[in-house]
Formats: sequence, C-alpha cells, structure tokens
Amino acid sequence: MSDCIIVGGGMVGCAIALALRDRGLSVTVVDRGPPGEEASWAAAGILAPQLEAHGPGPFIELMRAGVARWRGWAEMLHARSQLDVGYRDDGALDLAFDDDEAARLEERARWQRGAGLPVELLSGRELQALEPALAPATRALRIPEGHQVDTRRAMRALVFAAASAGVDFVRAEVRAIRHDGKRVAGVDTNHGPRDSGTVIVAGGAWSTQLDGLPMPRGAVRPVRGQMIELRTPAPPVRHVVFGAGGYLVPRADGRVLCGSTEEEVGYEKEVTAAGLGTLCGRAARLCPSLGALPVADHWAGLRPASADALPYIGGTAVAGLWLASGHFRNGVLLAPLTAEIVTALVTGGTVPVDMTALAPSRA
Repeated sequence: MSDCIIVGGGMVGCAIALALRDRGLSVTVVDRGPPGEEASWAAAGILAPQLEAHGPGPFIELMRAGVARWRGWAEMLHARSQLDVGYRDDGALDLAFDDDEAARLEERARWQRGAGLPVELLSGRELQALEPALAPATRALRIPEGHQVDTRRAMRALVFAAASAGVDFVRAEVRAIRHDGKRVAGVDTNHGPRDSGTVIVAGGAWSTQLDGLPMPRGAVRPVRGQMIELRTPAPPVRHVVFGAGGYLVPRADGRVLCGSTEEEVGYEKEVTAAGLGTLCGRAARLCPSLGALPVADHWAGLRPASADALPYIGGTAVAGLWLASGHFRNGVLLAPLTAEIVTALVTGGTVPVDMTALAPSRA
C-alpha cells in the first residue's frame, strides 16, 4: 500500500510524484499508457505567461509564479537524469499584421507595463532587423521573459528522475475512486483495487470522467490541439513567435513546431486534413520560407480545459482526495508549481500561492 496514489502519468502527475517522493512518501503513479504520452507529449512547451494572459488578475499571477520555477526545475531534472530538457530563454514575439491587431498589441503592452512586466513594442522595421526571416508585420510585441522547453525530453528526464527516486509506475486503467463519502480508500483499476489514504487525480482531460470523483463530469473537458513539425538545417527564427492565429516554436536542432488548433470535438484525437491545411497556412504566413518545407511529423493532443481557464488544484469534499487538473494550454508551464502546491497541501506545508481561484469547489 502506497502513501499516495496519483491517477495520471503526465507532466503534472509525474512532477507531483517526484516532489512527494522527495519528501519521503511512497508514491504510485497509475496510468493506462506510458507516462507522458498524452497532452504532455503533444505540447509545444511554450513558457510565456504574458502571451497567454489578457489582463491583470489571478491567471497572470499564477502563470508568473509557475514560469519562475522552470529554470531551477530544468537544472534539477538535468542533474538527476543527465538529459538535456531543451530549456531556452530566447524570448517570444507576438506579431500584428494590420491596424486592429496593432491596437491589440498596444493595449497588451499598456496593461503589462502597468503591472511592472517587461515588454517591448517593436516597429515593423525593428522586427525585420531582429528576425529577418519573418513576414513583414505592422508591429510586434517582444516578451524578454518568453521561454521554451522540449516537452518530450523533459518528460523522459522527469520519468527517469522519478523512477530513480523510487516512484512506482503501474500500467493500469483507473475506473473509479473508492471512498465512503467522507475519506478516500484507494482506486479500482482493470487489474484490481489499490489502497491508499491519499489519492491525487491528475488525469488531464479524463480527470472528471472518473466514477467516485465528487466533481461534475464536464468540469474538465477535452480541447483538441493539432500540431505539425517542419525540419530545417537550422531554425529560421530564434524567438517563439505568435501571430496569424498560431505560433512557431524553433528548436535548436532545426525542428520548427507549428501550432495549434483549438477544437471542441470531444475525445477525438485524430489529425485532420483541415487541421493540417490551417497549420501549414499559419506557418507560411508567419515565416514564408517554411511554406516550401515538407511536413516532417504531425500529431494531436487533448488539452484539459476548465470553464474559467484556471486549473483545479486542491482538496475535494472527500478527505484525502485531491485534484490537479484543468491546466488547458499551461500544464507544462505550471507543472513544477502544481507539484509544489500539492506537496504542501498533502504534507501540511506552506502553500506558495493564494489558492482561492484554484479551488475545485468552484466547479
């Protein structure tokens, strides 16, 4: 019997597992597939809170706290696994191609400067000097604190570190949470029951589909995101680039990730012809030279979305049953912080952020 069972082996679940194991607890991660091969595997790994937020408030504060932990977390993963997780801090750009989009960037710059965030407004000429391969734009917003990580490398490093620390990974499908209405007792899987007095549900888009979880089934819903990968001898841009309804993420080895769709199609994870066409068009609009490249790879993932874009992190009406899900596009960015929060909650430590906006009870 483990001290803790974690339902879900994505980046959030594995980060929690490692943090709890480092506090001396025995931990079992249960997932129906290999660790990290759902939304975490599909994610682009963009760590740029200022490009995700639309104004001041709990969302940007949470995201800034999350990204502030990533450099140290990446160094820790490298030290414990000897694997490079591809953490880079070259900055991010948001491009405007007409006057309306330029006005939107100017408003974003205004409130972010008012909040004390570093941001630069660039003219079209300044953008061309900075990133000559990009399409001509009216204006651009540069975010110096825009980072990225290679999520697949990071997942491999995280799983290695967790397994080396003694986390037990079990391949099974969790069918229900067991409890008596007051306290959790464990989980039921397709291979039989597993007992524990602490269960943490971090099952991504499937989290609130579990029987026995005292949450509405639609509290976390799947949103499909399709992605393509292009390959070049060297990346044509240095920054993460947003614009034209999509984004580019250049990797150091010449790969360029182009994303992403946002589709409410339930649990359908297929890549579609329409999705590929949209993504190829966005890539060429942002960086014309990419239009001549073949599509080297493509995939889709299901993001776990909540109604208000904030994750559910915290306790439920059942003692010992915790939830860490609904991170939507920001599960990778928030994984280290989520692990820190959940570990503090489970062990009685000091929680590092205000939890009011994250409570599962708001569903």
